[in-house]
Amino acid sequence: MEIVGIVQDVKHELNLPVTPEYYLPHAQDSWNAMVLVARTSVDPGSMAAPIRQQVLAIDKDQPVFDVKTMNEVRAISISVYSIGSVTMTIFAIVALLLAAVGIYGVMAFAVTQRTQEIGIRMALGARALDVLKLVLRNGMSLAVIGAVIGLAGAFVITRFMSSLLFEVSPTDLLTFALVTMGLLLVAVFACYIPARRATKVDPLVALRYE
Repeated sequence: MEIVGIVQDVKHELNLPVTPEYYLPHAQDSWNAMVLVARTSVDPGSMAAPIRQQVLAIDKDQPVFDVKTMNEVRAISISVYSIGSVTMTIFAIVALLLAAVGIYGVMAFAVTQRTQEIGIRMALGARALDVLKLVLRNGMSLAVIGAVIGLAGAFVITRFMSSLLFEVSPTDLLTFALVTMGLLLVAVFACYIPARRATKVDPLVALRYE
């Protein structure tokens, strides 16, 4: 076969790499169905009827069907990935909210359990800032441990999601960093409210607390 030209790479599947490809004239490699692609300078949808007329002018028995714009073709090809992404995003948001509520509940309970200790510390001269730092440090230490365990699990699990990803690796460091920072930021806010409440504990009331 004689090479008459070179074309740019063609990507058929979003989640698959580009593979070597070559084209043959229809006369040398005929198929019972063909795909006609047209680039237009106007709205592609408005060119469906004129293109159909030109094809019928060449062969009135040639059917022209399944006419789509390239945006429609692209939307169909990524619909499966979009549905999966939206579903995972919803679950991720719910999980994030549950994590925030859980951290807040644990920290609020911990502050309640340590009311006497906090009262004693403040009676002995501890400042509100010291109590705030104490509660935040305890809460964030647990959050950091949980984030490390979660990252280890995510590095393993995301490898099974590679078929749903394209143009990004399952272990993309930027994604992991942003998600971790977001979780820790949520943890800070979830710990701050109980910590702030702990700074308002009256030492005399706390010492009588049962």
